[in-house]
Formats: sequence, C-alpha cells, structure tokens
Amino acid sequence: MPVQMKLSAITLDCPDPLALAAFYQKATGLELHPKSNADFAGLDCEDEVFIGFQRVDGYRAPRWPEQNVPQQLHMCFKVEQDLDQVEAQLLELGAGKPDHQPHGARARVLTDPVGHPFCIVEKAD
Repeated sequence: MPVQMKLSAITLDCPDPLALAAFYQKATGLELHPKSNADFAGLDCEDEVFIGFQRVDGYRAPRWPEQNVPQQLHMCFKVEQDLDQVEAQLLELGAGKPDHQPHGARARVLTDPVGHPFCIVEKAD
C-alpha cells in the first residue's frame, strides 16, 4: 500500500522573505500569514497548501535555463486572463522574463524578483 501524503507546503529560499512574500501576495491575492517575519514569511492558500519563504544567508539566484545554479523547483499558476495581460502585470510587480521560452503560446516562464522561475499557463476550457 502506498504512503498517503497530501502536499501541505512549498517553501522557497530567498534573501528577504517579507519582500518575496509581498510579490507573490500581489500576484495571487493570497493572504500573508499573521506570524510572518523577517526570517520566514508565508501565504495561506484556499486549498490548505502554504507557500513559505525562508531567509538564506548567501542566497544565490537560480539562472533559467542554465544549471550552474539549478532552479531546484518551480511553480506553475493557471490563469484565466489573457497571458499577455497577466505577464504585463507581473512584470510591473517585479517579475522578469527570460529569453528562453520553451512552451510556445500556451505558457510563459517568468522569474520572481529573486530569480525563481515560475510559469503562467492559460486555463484550459
């Protein structure tokens, strides 16, 4: 019988947890966890999955798509709006857009303000 596990949290390393939490809060509309602080911040999701941000001294940003500083993980977000519109809003919030875009018109790879790659994907009808 397989182990029964349910995902409860995803935590990203970063140099400034509150700043990175603020970026994702503006991008997703999720609520900042009330016990967030300068060493660990988090966002509460409706589906009980928590997104955490932990301070790491000497943090080195991943470089997409190179592997000299691996991505380690990336998140994907389904969006209902037009990808161009969502991309523009995220770029205004501080996201970056790497030149390497492997998904064609159906998805975009962006990076958060400290270099973690994430994807925005059109929600399928």
